[in-house]
Amino acid sequence: MSELQTDVLIIGGGTGGVAAALAALKLGKRVIMTEETDWLGGQLTAQAVPPDENPWIETTGCTLSYRRWAEGVRDYYHTYYPLLPEAREQYHFNPGKGNVSRLCHEPRVALAVIEGMLAPYQSGAQLTVLLNHRPIAAETDGDRVTSVTVISDETGEEVVLTAPYIIDATELGDLLELANVEHIIGAENKAQTGELHALDGDPDPSDQQAITWCFAMDYLPGEDHTIDKPEDYDFWKGYQADFWPGPQLGWHDVNPISLEKRYRAVFDADGNTDFKRYHDFWHYRRIFYKDYYPKGMFRSDITLVNWPQIDYWLGPIVGVSEEEKQKHLRACRQLSYSMLYWMQTEAPRHDGGNGYPGLRIRPDIVGTSDGLAKYVYVREARRIEAEFTVLEEHVGVEQRKGQDCAETFDDTVGVGSYRIDLHPSTGLRTYVDISSYPFQIPLGALIPVRVDNLLPACKNLGVTHITNGCYRLHPVEWNIGEAAGALAAYCMEKNLTPRQVRNTEAHLRDFQTMLAEKLGFVLEWPNYARITPR
Repeated sequence: MSELQTDVLIIGGGTGGVAAALAALKLGKRVIMTEETDWLGGQLTAQAVPPDENPWIETTGCTLSYRRWAEGVRDYYHTYYPLLPEAREQYHFNPGKGNVSRLCHEPRVALAVIEGMLAPYQSGAQLTVLLNHRPIAAETDGDRVTSVTVISDETGEEVVLTAPYIIDATELGDLLELANVEHIIGAENKAQTGELHALDGDPDPSDQQAITWCFAMDYLPGEDHTIDKPEDYDFWKGYQADFWPGPQLGWHDVNPISLEKRYRAVFDADGNTDFKRYHDFWHYRRIFYKDYYPKGMFRSDITLVNWPQIDYWLGPIVGVSEEEKQKHLRACRQLSYSMLYWMQTEAPRHDGGNGYPGLRIRPDIVGTSDGLAKYVYVREARRIEAEFTVLEEHVGVEQRKGQDCAETFDDTVGVGSYRIDLHPSTGLRTYVDISSYPFQIPLGALIPVRVDNLLPACKNLGVTHITNGCYRLHPVEWNIGEAAGALAAYCMEKNLTPRQVRNTEAHLRDFQTMLAEKLGFVLEWPNYARITPR
């Protein structure tokens, strides 16, 4: 067993972890960052999900480093891909021309940009990255976490890591459990939070948002790329939840907002693949558009499958035994494979036939041998009991009747905007997808009620099951992580605790000034955005 010491220890190299590292590094601190997979970037890369962003993302509503990352993705395509002139001339180039985001990209391109942003700090030995390492234990002394032990999944070697400040950027909030940090799991009830859309009955820790195992695929008509029949295919073919309008493997799903039944297939009725229409799944998260390049150079577009049909809600992966967790992860993988097999063999075609054997899973795009993303797409984690918890009453349009914007937080450390978007849950409840105002990220939501030197960097901040629905998306997670990294560095520099920074006027204003002037944070929305509900 070896030991390593640093200034800021970041456990988890996902979207928030990377942003936390960038902030601490820019502020002169040494950083060790661990990552469970062999790709940094989390939902942007290892989970293979193009970013869900706010409508104003090109001009405001994110940190400077997030914008540099996004510009870096576009620059990567401009530099290394043989784009046609009309593609190069697009002001906000969208690599996949998908309609879920202005930046639908291949995950390995996002990874390349992230690695480029971190490279100078690695060259200077200021940053150490431990890939394929996951946390297995944490030591505490009173209200401080003193060390975290991680294990290499490649060698089995354990490493004890110590630092004055430790950041939990794991996808599931693993350090909260390992270090006995007060936290909440699952869905609260109305008596606890007063939220309109909280549970009416008892709180339910096992009621968590669906997880999704994403994959990329292209389409080669006339060829047969049918996978072997998945072990659980017969189960999934026959499964239908009470709140779902048809079999899980089908083109009928639910409109998340209206909860009405809808029909959406992989291709529209004309077999369209040229983006003239928007109501099929092919264009929804398309991450590569072949017609941006010389004719014949690429055989197909590539689309990313993160669709309602592969949302898995038959059991939670947080707050259960490792055996139970692995059971649900396996079932989630089987659901994704089953959806692909159904599309290849039995799905109703746009031309009246059945099955698209030309749909080909693309392991190379997600960097795996089995074709599924390196890590399951996680929407909900353990959440700290925080000095301040963001509630629906602070951001939800319906619960803020008489108000024309979200709550203003004096301790703001960033902004975000997304609907309160909760996918079907392991409580077998359907969507909760309701309007919210563009919001701020309060510093109080990043400070645990007791522990002094551990900070959350992603979905594990002080939100509820409901407000997690709008605080969980890519640019917001990046902002949360970057704020946590900056706070750790600031506290070290000033010899303060996070609580002292938040609760002392002079320190808070100084910290906010540093965020805005040194790191390019946006701390409040301009008026034209703040009154525009999503």
